[in-house]
Amino acid sequence: MSTFKAIEPTDFPWFKYSDYTFSLGLATEADAFISGHTASTFDPKASRMVVVGGMRDQVDVSYNKIETILEAAGMTLLDVTRVVENITMDGLANYVECETIRLERFKGHKPSVTTVIVDALLRPKAYIEIEVYASRGGGKRLFEGDDCGWSRNTIIEGHDGSIFLPTLLPVDSNGDVVYAGDFVAQYRYCLERGGELLARIGLSLDNSVTTYDYSTPETRAVYGKTSRVRKELLGGAGVFPGAGGILMSTMHTPGVLVAIDLVASRHPLIAVNPGWSRYDTLSYTPGVIAGKTLYMSGFASLDMQTQEATHEGDIIAQAQSTYEAIIMVLKEAGVGPEALINTVEYVVPSGLGDYRGVAKVRESLLKRPWPTSTGAICHSLLRPEFLLEVFPLAVLP
Repeated sequence: MSTFKAIEPTDFPWFKYSDYTFSLGLATEADAFISGHTASTFDPKASRMVVVGGMRDQVDVSYNKIETILEAAGMTLLDVTRVVENITMDGLANYVECETIRLERFKGHKPSVTTVIVDALLRPKAYIEIEVYASRGGGKRLFEGDDCGWSRNTIIEGHDGSIFLPTLLPVDSNGDVVYAGDFVAQYRYCLERGGELLARIGLSLDNSVTTYDYSTPETRAVYGKTSRVRKELLGGAGVFPGAGGILMSTMHTPGVLVAIDLVASRHPLIAVNPGWSRYDTLSYTPGVIAGKTLYMSGFASLDMQTQEATHEGDIIAQAQSTYEAIIMVLKEAGVGPEALINTVEYVVPSGLGDYRGVAKVRESLLKRPWPTSTGAICHSLLRPEFLLEVFPLAVLP
């Protein structure tokens, strides 16, 4: 895969992007990854970033930013393969406005859409943060169906054989929530739904490279029971996908306890593990190479030998430990931090006070061009001591 370069628009009026430890976007001749964008704009009078307007206004500004970045890479929204919408609890009631504007902006083009309901975003008053992936020509549409409501069907093949499924929810084709009150059954339903979608294009859950799940706080008590489901349904080709789990205060619609974001690949899968024996009995893998892409599990501040959370109460030290673990996986794959192209950071409310300091950690450990980045506030993480979890993605030369 070609080397990614930073996308640097000559005119980007919303803020001075060179001040940050993330790139607006990274691109090759064929593909682009765009950071998550809210409607934030630098207000010179207030000397700070501000977000104004309702959902419709904010979605418009977010897409204006994204279009500007894509244009600087010689692309348009018609090249987008995947849209990730991070919607806050406060913005969820007006989500239909987001859908309406997306349909208007994409002019009949249908990327795969992932919708994550987050507690809040890093920019106060922001209702939405939008992240996109793009490949020239818009990738390959493998399956298209009715994407209205929460039962979605569109599947897109994007960069390097990646297969993007829509958000997997325990919602049937009639829009009804299934297995009300049963988290493990809903989790199974989501994975089986992913398997059904993959079967439509000649693949299976064996092709999964990552499964990131989002569930309500009360599911923490029974979360461990999903391991049996994962071991039954995943890893059939000998490699379990990477995984991450985030706890959010609410989900897409009442009765939903979990949502799963599943990505697959057409390429054979190779497990990447720096020698951490804890993964020998788990249903996920630190990293998975498929083609020239390194998909990774979510990482937090964990001692890989004792399996104890470390640096309790110190988000800066936790960020240092987290990114060092990510770099160990990169090293095992034969690359360094320069290969990292995307990070999604989830931070708990108690970590927000010192969260700005995480930028210094990124600056000290990562390499230019900085990876793209999206950040969101969650209710909590699966280990109560964790303040931060990072979902990384890298490419190999």
